[in-house]
Amino acid sequence: MKNLTAAQKINNIYKNLSDEVDKLTFGDRVLCVYNPLSYARAGHECYIKKFAHENIKGIFLGMNPGPYGMAQNGVPFGEINAVKYFLGIDNILIEQPEKIHPLYPVEGFKCARSEISGKRLWKLFQDKFNDADNFFGDYIVLNHCPLMFIARGSGKRGARNLTPDNLRKAEREKLYSVCNSALKEVLNILCPKFAIGIGKYAYDRLNEVADEKIKVVKILHPSPASPLSAKDWDIKASQLLQAAGIWS
Repeated sequence: MKNLTAAQKINNIYKNLSDEVDKLTFGDRVLCVYNPLSYARAGHECYIKKFAHENIKGIFLGMNPGPYGMAQNGVPFGEINAVKYFLGIDNILIEQPEKIHPLYPVEGFKCARSEISGKRLWKLFQDKFNDADNFFGDYIVLNHCPLMFIARGSGKRGARNLTPDNLRKAEREKLYSVCNSALKEVLNILCPKFAIGIGKYAYDRLNEVADEKIKVVKILHPSPASPLSAKDWDIKASQLLQAAGIWS
């Protein structure tokens, strides 16, 4: 373990996290669980190896994989075009989850659907920093929970994406415990001055693990499901980051 780079240490943490969350069980309303740290590990490890380093200014933390983002390629908020053309990650073999729901196929870098949250987030960074290396010189984007949950719909609704905060309490507590431990390890390696929760879920998890040296800040989640994010999300996010003293 000696002389490992920050990226190597973090990839080891996420490999262990992947193993730990695979041991968890969820109730019968959860039809499928996708773990991109397993089947899309190559994409995630490439992202970490390329961009993770010690003593960064800030970490942006999201909730969990979206069906057309990280679930496709292993990259947090991994909207396909942003991953290919802004992050410069492409042509990596993505395997398949053990169980797949037909409404949520994994097509890797061939996925034609756009993850709106990821598209908005990476556009914000591209507009501000122009180049990915400029952004990652000071920041990195990660997710708290590596799992995507597909649940039974009610009535005429088909299977739907279920976020971790909507799991049953006992399931949530076990999941949060494992993910919080990994997050704390990552924070100890990266040593950020700021930790930015993208939405309330991530903000709450950061407050559970961040020490007093890290200033925890919240911005609106860019999900189209959020009414507050429907218009001018980028402007609102920038204003919050400026008010917190993170951006000038």
